[in-house]
This record gives sequence, C-alpha cells and structure tokens, in this order.
Amino acid sequence: METFPATGIEPTKAISGGKITDDGNKQIDVRGVCWSTKRGPTTADPRTTDGYGDGSFTSTITGLAPSTIYYVRAYAINEKGTGYGDNMIFTTSQLTVATLTTAGVSGITQTTAVSGGNITFNGGDEITGRGVCWSTHSNPTIADSKTEDGAGTGTFSSNLTGLTGNTRYYVRAFATNLIGTAYGQEEFFTSGPVPASLITAEPSATGSTSGESGGNVISDGGLPVTARGVCWSTTLNPTLSNSKTADGSGTGVFVSTLTELVPNTRYHVRAYATNSLGTAYGADRTFYTDPVSIQDIDKNTYNVIRIGSQVWLKENLKTTHFNDGTPIQLVELFSEWSSLTTNGYCLYENHASNKDVYGAIYNWYAVETGKLCPAGWHVPSDDENLALEDFLLGRDVAGGKLKERETTHWIFPNTGASDEVGFTALPGGWRTESGTFDYLGLYGYWWTASEPSLYPNNAWFRRIQYDSETAFRSYWNEKTGMSIRCIKD
Repeated sequence: METFPATGIEPTKAISGGKITDDGNKQIDVRGVCWSTKRGPTTADPRTTDGYGDGSFTSTITGLAPSTIYYVRAYAINEKGTGYGDNMIFTTSQLTVATLTTAGVSGITQTTAVSGGNITFNGGDEITGRGVCWSTHSNPTIADSKTEDGAGTGTFSSNLTGLTGNTRYYVRAFATNLIGTAYGQEEFFTSGPVPASLITAEPSATGSTSGESGGNVISDGGLPVTARGVCWSTTLNPTLSNSKTADGSGTGVFVSTLTELVPNTRYHVRAYATNSLGTAYGADRTFYTDPVSIQDIDKNTYNVIRIGSQVWLKENLKTTHFNDGTPIQLVELFSEWSSLTTNGYCLYENHASNKDVYGAIYNWYAVETGKLCPAGWHVPSDDENLALEDFLLGRDVAGGKLKERETTHWIFPNTGASDEVGFTALPGGWRTESGTFDYLGLYGYWWTASEPSLYPNNAWFRRIQYDSETAFRSYWNEKTGMSIRCIKD
C-alpha cells in the first residue's frame, strides 16, 4: 500500500491518506493513517479511521503540536492483520496570528456605520475574539473603540456606534488567538454630514443706529454652506425670523453690518450658517448702540459723538455734582481757589452765561475722584487722548479737526479749523492756580485723568489754540481749572 505525503500543513493539523493496491484477497475492515514523533508509527499511536475497502482515501490529522516533526504511515486492517505504507515525514508550522480582511463600510449615518471582516486562517489556534476597531487616527487598534463579534473563523458583521458627524474615521477588522491580535487592511469613511459649526464675532456699535459683527464658519458640516450672516434682536438667541444680514456663502470669516437699530439699546447677536441639513448658530453676544444724548446728575443734556472706536460727549461738562449726588465745591474767590487742595469748580469769570456755551471749569482734584462724569462715562486718560489724535492722523493736525469752524467763539484766524469729526471744541480758557481767568476765545484746555510719573502734583492736559491746528500735550499744576470732555466706558 502507499502513504500520501502530508499537505495542508498547519500548526496543529495536516492532510495525508493512502492508497490500498492489494487487499490480500481479504476484505479491508479499517483503513487510515497513524502518526508519531518517532519513526514507524503504528495503530497503537494516534490514528484516523477512514472507512474500509481498497483504493485511495484521504485523512485529516489533528491534535498536532506546532513546529514539530511527525512521521505518518497509511494502514489497513483485515482478518490477516495490519499492513502499513511507507513512512512519510513532515513538520508542522508555527502558530501565527490570524489572517483576515476588513469589510467595506456601509450604512453610514451621523453616528453609526456597518463594517465587519472575514477570517480566512486562524493562525493554527482558536480565534477567541473578533470584531472591528476604529478611530479618527490611522491604524486603529483594540485600544481604540471596537466591537465584539464572537469567535471563530469566517465572515462577521460589525455595527459601529457613537460616531461624531462629518468626521473621518479609520477602521480595521481584528482577530485574536493565543499568539496575539491580527488586523485586516485599513478602510476609511466620513460619517454623515451635520449642520455647520461657527462662532459669532464680538459685536460693537458703530453709531446710535448701527453696529458691526460677523462670524467665522469653521466647518460646513460636510455640505456646502449656502447662506451666512448674523441675526439680531433685543431678546436672547435671535434666529432667522428676526432681523438679519446676508453675507455670502461658504466657510471662513465674514463681517456683517447691522443697521436700523434703536439708540442706546442692548442687542443680542448670533452668527448663522445654513446648509441643506438646516441652520446653525454661533454663541449669543451682546452690545449697546450709542446713545444720541445723555444727561448728567443735574439733568444737563449732552449730545454724543462717535470718533473711530471711541464715544465722546459733544459738549464740555457742566455738572455741579459728582455722579453719586455729592456736591462739587463752587469756588469763586481768587484767594480761595489758590489755596484749594480739594475738589472744586467754577464758571469762567464767575459768569453764569458762560456755563451753557463753555461748560464748567474743574480743578484736577475733582477729576481724580473718578466720579466727575455721568455713570458709564469717565474723564479720558492720556492714552485715550493719544488714540484720538492717532485716529485724526497725529497731534500736528488733530487740533484743527477737533475745533469748531468759523469765528463765532474762536478769535480770528482759527487756523485749520474743520470740525471734521463733530467734536466742536470751544476756546473756554482756563483758571490758573492763583485763581485768575485767561484765554477765553483763544485757547481751550481739557484735563486728562493721567498724571506724569516724574512730576508730582501735575496732570496731563490738552490745549487747542486759535492760531494753530496742533493739539498740544503737556502737564500742569493740579490746582489749575480746565474744561472736561467725558468719554464712554
């Protein structure tokens, strides 16, 4: 008889068999192969039973040890005894990780998808775990998100859950045996589209009836953004049913202009972006439009003017009380003014008629209280004055752009006066530290809220003159009386 060489050799099994060419004139009752790690295995060793009769047969050898040399012989048994074929030798292979493929991804939604795999070889050992793993990074492993889809070889299906919309994911099937975990090829997909994501730009007033905002469409959600802009209302979380702008389409930064607003009113603003799934909104942000006018605690009314990013009173301050209601000292006598070391105010030459035109004159002790301007307003710092002058292209020309035109109040020639931004500065003069009044019609003086660090008992101020377009910057004794222009907080 003949023994077939081993084929299909794996770590724990192989295929052999044999062919009985002569039954010795007696019926073959049992046939198969026997094997051992020693030469010349017999039926006393492990064996298969593969039917009876003569001819060819195939035998599956199981229960082998990996990486081991085995001897195998075909055998046949009849009433005369047992016959054997030739010895054949083979070596089992090593145990390995499994061999498998990853199924393509289907059934994709915003939060779920379907994949799976096919384990074509178990590596010579039982598959104890299988499924798919996924991540937003390449080459996911079982340390990432994964499914558990039973054991064994063959095909299986896996349901991926808990996904984030419009996100690229990477998927690999896995199979685990005693040796370790093997992975199929990497597949990738993008989860279903979602509404756009965006932020609302910080809104700000550009006047009493206008403002500016905008947004940044960070992601289109996987579908084209067909409309974007901002919507606004006086109530929280405005929508497209409220007032809105239309600022193009697509992703990226955009700027929006808000119009037809109500003065001195708080508005809520949200950026919006629309794709075919719907409209998404940025965070709710608020701002106040500029007032047209305000009143101080004495009920004096002042017009308001915006210059660049700053909001100023259009007239000099007239109040006789601090904004908490405390009276400011009225000091008219020269001797009393010159000895004053606390807050005080007066009118130019103590004439009431000058109050309506030029406002009051205050020493710096009134300024340093921080309560001189109406609530929500303050005496501008030196830096805020510098910012105003920079906006007007520098101090060399700022004085002319701030001065009232013509010579109704300014002495001729009122050089360079254009009142370009509506500030309408007037030549209210000053009161010296000795108590005398001077320069009405010639010069205007305005305190700032800042003191020079190297010169105690002095404070920065601005001066505008009838014969120059310069805004002069200097510091002077804090006993001096000057005009005040307030700026919005």
